Amino acid sequence: MTFSLNEVEATAKRATRGAGYVWGVAEEAAKATRWLCAQGFDGPAILAQLLRREFAPGLEHHVPEVQNGMWTGEQDLCPLMTGTALSDSPTALSQGAVSVSNVAAPLLLLPFVATMAKRRKTILEVTIDGVSAKTDGIHLNCEDFGTDQADRVVIAEVDHIQSARSMHSRAAPNPEAWQLLNTVAHRTYAPATEESRLLGAGSGLSDND
Repeated sequence: MTFSLNEVEATAKRATRGAGYVWGVAEEAAKATRWLCAQGFDGPAILAQLLRREFAPGLEHHVPEVQNGMWTGEQDLCPLMTGTALSDSPTALSQGAVSVSNVAAPLLLLPFVATMAKRRKTILEVTIDGVSAKTDGIHLNCEDFGTDQADRVVIAEVDHIQSARSMHSRAAPNPEAWQLLNTVAHRTYAPATEESRLLGAGSGLSDND
């Protein structure tokens, strides 16, 4: 079954919020998942990899800090928090390549690096445990690959980008991953109350006899 990118974005947003992230981070996760799908990756499956790790309750242990030139954390880094920090940092890449260690679901970093490339009007290369991907902010050049954990990610400016991946307008997510996102998303729905049920019933309190 396929879904529109709008459906993917909406589901990813609610799932990330349902997993315990704040709405602002959930919005970034949704945009990132959509971007990956547009590039032909299974964005929902990649997001599901992260949400299964249940970082949100102890998120402070999974945010990056710079130590001896390396972006690292107390425990495995959350790619959403790392990506947001990178794309929001005006000094990132000012001293050369950025190295990040121990990142969960590292493909989620790609959309954030694309944002960096667009803002800097340059081409950036992301090397994930030796596998390279290049982006100018819109296009992406890399082979299909996947990993649920990266020991080392390096981001650097490069001079050119080769032929880009084909763009997609719909997504065909892994059914198990899609079900997980929908299950977690349901945590954001308020339980029905007697008042809401009566309001939903329309004429439930009226007597027209």
